[in-house]
Amino acid sequence: MERFIENAMYASRWLLAPIYFGLSLGLLVLALKFFQEVFHIIPNVFSMAEADLILVILSLIDMALVGGLLVMVMISGYENFVSQLDIDDGKEKLSWLGKMDSGSLKMKVAASIVAISSIHLLKVFMNAENIEPVYLKWYVIIHMAFVVSAFAMGYLDKLTKHDH
Repeated sequence: MERFIENAMYASRWLLAPIYFGLSLGLLVLALKFFQEVFHIIPNVFSMAEADLILVILSLIDMALVGGLLVMVMISGYENFVSQLDIDDGKEKLSWLGKMDSGSLKMKVAASIVAISSIHLLKVFMNAENIEPVYLKWYVIIHMAFVVSAFAMGYLDKLTKHDH
């Protein structure tokens, strides 16, 4: 009975595979939205104010960072929790493939969240004249919570790696 339960628990990791595949569908939707924004900008680029153009470009950067985060979580999560990827020798391999454990993935996700939050905060500041000061304060507080959390995670990770 114990052996059956252990094998069932181990096999249940495959339930994560459709979730990681679902993230690839999220990446597809993000790419569609990205190019919708690009095609929306192109005809209006000469009539847009510089600040508006910068805000749109920051949104595109934001989407690119989120896309990279999706790829990182999707592939590393699959490799760490489901199965190792079998990529042919002749095919291009990502440099970090197979090297990112769940701890380093967590740190990369935290750093990506801080970068995404930073870009969002910059967008908010560029549009500050249209935002009430109390909301600006909360945007900064939330961003700083992300920064402090990422720093604390990194520090704790360093402490635990140093002890071993």
